[in-house]
Amino acid sequence: MDTSRSDRVHDVVVIGGGPAGLAAAGRAAALGADVAVVDAAVMPGGQYWRQPAGDVLAGSVTHLHHGLSTYRALTGQLAGIAAGGGYYPRHSVWTVGRDESGFVVRALTGTGAGEYEVEIRGRRLVLAPGAYDRQVPFPGWDLPGVMTAGGVQALLKGHAVTAGQRVVVAGTGPFLLPVAAGLAESGATVVGVLEAASPLAWARHAGAVLRNVGKLGEGAGYARALARHRVPVRTRTAVLEASGDGVLERVTTVRLDRHGRALPGTRTTVEADTLAVGWGFTPQLELPLALGCATRVDVDGSLVCVVDDEQRSSVADVFIAGEACGVGGADLAVTEGEIAGTVAAGAAVTDRRLLRRRAALRRFAVAMHAAHPVPSAWMERLTDATVLCRCEEVTVGRAREALLLGADDARSAKLLTRPGMGWCQGRVCGYATSCLMSAWSGRPASPASMAARPVAAPLRLGTLAAADDRAPG
Repeated sequence: MDTSRSDRVHDVVVIGGGPAGLAAAGRAAALGADVAVVDAAVMPGGQYWRQPAGDVLAGSVTHLHHGLSTYRALTGQLAGIAAGGGYYPRHSVWTVGRDESGFVVRALTGTGAGEYEVEIRGRRLVLAPGAYDRQVPFPGWDLPGVMTAGGVQALLKGHAVTAGQRVVVAGTGPFLLPVAAGLAESGATVVGVLEAASPLAWARHAGAVLRNVGKLGEGAGYARALARHRVPVRTRTAVLEASGDGVLERVTTVRLDRHGRALPGTRTTVEADTLAVGWGFTPQLELPLALGCATRVDVDGSLVCVVDDEQRSSVADVFIAGEACGVGGADLAVTEGEIAGTVAAGAAVTDRRLLRRRAALRRFAVAMHAAHPVPSAWMERLTDATVLCRCEEVTVGRAREALLLGADDARSAKLLTRPGMGWCQGRVCGYATSCLMSAWSGRPASPASMAARPVAAPLRLGTLAAADDRAPG
């Protein structure tokens, strides 16, 4: 394994090329800082601005689902950073350390035998790692054809591929609407959108909604698209079971009461070859946790980073922006990124409108989480045979045995019965395992117990050994 190192020490290194990372990098560069942007993706923009590969920095993007003007402005600033040798696409950061110059970001690039490590140095760090789909298990969720809503959208945005011909979109949250609308506009038959919550829940948060009227317009646009394609939207409805002969063929749904419990006599079965499920998002915190950044449990039950009014973490010279501070959408991520980039570049935030916008968007995020909770009654619909951890094929019944062995939290269950020990390292099953162990043991849920991962991206053992050889002392 070769390692590429440079003596160049950037003023600011931004990890993540989504809305928050691009905004932070652009603002810092505009203030004269020497900026590096390290991103695992081929194209800048993250999931929100994902699109087919092309020459974005040359300005070839002519349309997006949303936010084209903002995207063009941010990628225009990124082009300047790239011209100065500070843009590192297709670089997966697996760890961050320190030396006498500041932070050392270690990333992998290339493929197969051509893979090599790159070390990028910086005095200050902005972490904008984003988030990934939160999932909860149900009977049949491990069948081919059952996918995350984000995965279905990534295929559509990045490759213009519909995941199936007859699709059910289910879960909770506003994200279901653009996924379903995008599929319908691309020719798929969307059998229905199943929203576990009730839209009436938003009535309790009218103030937060009125301060963000643009969100209403965006939602109305998706609703018009669904109406045009005659896609039914059913509220207080959830997936009870996915079934089929080796692949998904049927989706069984059920109506929910106001507590999220299944109403007797309301089961319905529809034919489908794809089921896109999304229950919100889980912040990606490997790097903040590895650096020792303080965390808290957010209103939606996610573990998020603690930051101050200037997006500073509890670790000196480490700033965090975007979903890692709490899931709130692209507009909030851009705003937090602008603040983080400003302060990381050594300037003060003098634009009070920026701070007011962040406050309003955070209030909207709190309202969104309150209106679209994951109903805890999903656990009542599991059987002992339901797969909990797909990587290690651990069933709910097997995980329950951890209680008999003395486990009282998710980490103990992981060590004793192996949920979270496979390829995804608990990214998919960690939330569900934490919820189940809490329900069974009577102890508070412990999202932190499944979130810490010393290696943030897959790497070869030889790379790890070489890194250990270079460690001080």
